[in-house]
Order: sequence, then C-alpha cells, then structure tokens
Amino acid sequence: MTWDLHFLGTGAAHAVELGSSAVVVERDGKPLLLVDCGPDTLDRYVAAYGTPPPALYVTHVHMDHVAGMERLFFRLWFDEALRGRTRVYLHAALLPWLQGRVADYPGALAEGGVNYWEAFHLLPCTRGFWHEGHWFDVFPTRHHVQGTSYGLALRGSFVYTGDTRPVPEALALHGAAGELIAHDCGVIGNPSHTGVDDLEREYAPEVTARMALYHYGSAEDGETLVSRGYRIAHPGERLTLPEPEPPRPGAG
Repeated sequence: MTWDLHFLGTGAAHAVELGSSAVVVERDGKPLLLVDCGPDTLDRYVAAYGTPPPALYVTHVHMDHVAGMERLFFRLWFDEALRGRTRVYLHAALLPWLQGRVADYPGALAEGGVNYWEAFHLLPCTRGFWHEGHWFDVFPTRHHVQGTSYGLALRGSFVYTGDTRPVPEALALHGAAGELIAHDCGVIGNPSHTGVDDLEREYAPEVTARMALYHYGSAEDGETLVSRGYRIAHPGERLTLPEPEPPRPGAG
C-alpha cells in the first residue's frame, strides 16, 4: 500500500499564485481525505481527481481555508449521488465558528426548503476520528486565538500542523515516529504563523529534517527557505509518506 501527501496549494492567504494551503491524503493513488477547502481548493481538487472530495477535515475557519465550502455545498446538493455523502470532520470547538462562516447565511438555496448541512455528513470530534479504517489524531495548535485551530496526524505517517506557531509539545507526541511533518512556515514569523527563526529556536535538527514547509508568502519566500536549508512543498507536489502504524492503544 502506498501513501502520499498531495499539496494542492502552499500559499499564505495573500499568496494567490501559490494556491490556498490544502493537502490531500492519498492511499494507493486515490484521494482519501482533503484537508481544508479555501477559495480555489475545489477547482484544484476536481482538476486532479475529477470529482468532489469524499471527505474533508477542517483545521480552522479562516476564509482561506473554508471559503470553498459554499461552492462545495452547491456541487454536492445538485448531484443526488453525492448529496449527504461527503464527510466533514472538525474539532467540535470549531463548529459554532464554521456555522457562522458558511452555514448561517439566510436561505441556503433561493428555492428554500434546504439546510446547508444536508449536503454533507457532518462529524464533529475532539481527540480524533476514524476514517476508512484509520485513526487520525487531532491536536490543538497555536494560531490567532487559543482553541480555534487544530492539526492532524496519522501515526507513523504524517503530521499536518495547519496554520500555527511552533508546537514542539504536539510534535513530541504525534511526530516522534518518523512521520513527515508538513509545517506552516514563512521567512518571518508573526503572532499567528511560524518563521525560520522560530523553527531553529523551537525544534531539534532531527525534527526539522523531516519537515516540508508550506504556507509561505511567495515563490521568492520559498526560495529563501530553501536557501536556508529547508525543504518546501510546491503547489501540485506529491510527497511520499511512510505507511501508517497501527492505531495507538486507546484510540477512538
């Protein structure tokens, strides 16, 4: 069985040429789980796979990560074969914020009679979730305001931080078994995002050696990160993942 992490986009919110940061977890070359759905993500996903995603995990609800969910609603609702089938996983604490962002607009359809969430299969979680026989861990990150962003990990395979400051405490738990670590990083950090100096201060070299950096501010910023000795993810790139380990004791 082969596993890959397909980066649909790798840019910060303003870096439209790089695409909104989003990845697809692939198993044996087929999409298993989309992570985040920004303004251009659905187009990039359909261009790659031909159909909308069967499952989506939402890291947080800034619009560069969820704005595509309005279009996804219409795509699913008007296809009876897809309606109500796409799973949406997110930490339960995010649900009120996501509701306000994408689901509360009056009249999901102009014709009436439809609730936004009827187009999806909504599955809130806290510690993590089961999907297609695999346990995905969910963990808090440090982005913007405490309790509003959550990363994703598949034991032995990968960690995806989502937007965040450094989270060494999370990687010590979820990134200690050789996982590839997809980590937010720009050239210069700020109160919501990681910078190069933060990586060098917070993580040991053996940890940064397993990182693929994304959510950088421009192609030029990406080149700067590479010149500093770091690997970056490029839009459209697939990175091979280690095969996941069995779920840890107590998963679920």
